Amino acid sequence: MSETSVPANLPADLTEQMDRIVERYPNSRSAVMPLLHLMQSLDGDVSIGAIGVIADRLGLTTAEVSAVSTFYTMYKRRRVGTHHIGVCTNTLCAVLGGDAVYEALRERLGVGHNESTPDGMFHLERIECQAACTHAPVMTVDWEFMDDQTPASAIEVIDRLAAGETVDSTRGPQIRDFEATERTLAFPDDGLAAAGTPVDARMLAGLTIARERNMSAPTPTAGPEEPAS
Repeated sequence: MSETSVPANLPADLTEQMDRIVERYPNSRSAVMPLLHLMQSLDGDVSIGAIGVIADRLGLTTAEVSAVSTFYTMYKRRRVGTHHIGVCTNTLCAVLGGDAVYEALRERLGVGHNESTPDGMFHLERIECQAACTHAPVMTVDWEFMDDQTPASAIEVIDRLAAGETVDSTRGPQIRDFEATERTLAFPDDGLAAAGTPVDARMLAGLTIARERNMSAPTPTAGPEEPAS
């Protein structure tokens, strides 16, 4: 975890921003995850200082907030570069070329798993699952999907970003940067939900076939009644 005592880029209205997030939840401790994304959007990682700020705001211990930040791999203990590159290497993606995509990017960037390039432009990570098996192999750029990748197409994405070109995700908005996406995870209502094409025929294939064949899920039967207490 970063040894920074406090996040480097705390905005003057941080308290107001945190309050906006906390107000969304009946139980304030439910705001831990979006608050972690907020802090990560400010400094590119989750520092010890950021954990303390969240704990103080929610009336929790730093151990409770740390437990969340270290359990979920989306929260980074070392600063991520401008762009986070995640390559799915779980079973289906690996079989269909995910391992080859990762190796091509590792060689192109000169870094390994959970490492950033010296210029701070890219951070590479092997991802266990991106939940996008219909379009395997997939990678994400700042958590936005890039579907049906090959080693060549993945390197092209990297080269275009490095050159400052605009890159569109496969099923979402234009690629921004890691900190901007983290901001969206803290404040989802950013007007980008309708950007791109969220679903396509492959993703809806099972539902389409079920409708064509007039298939439906069985109606659940009522279980035994609970005994009176």
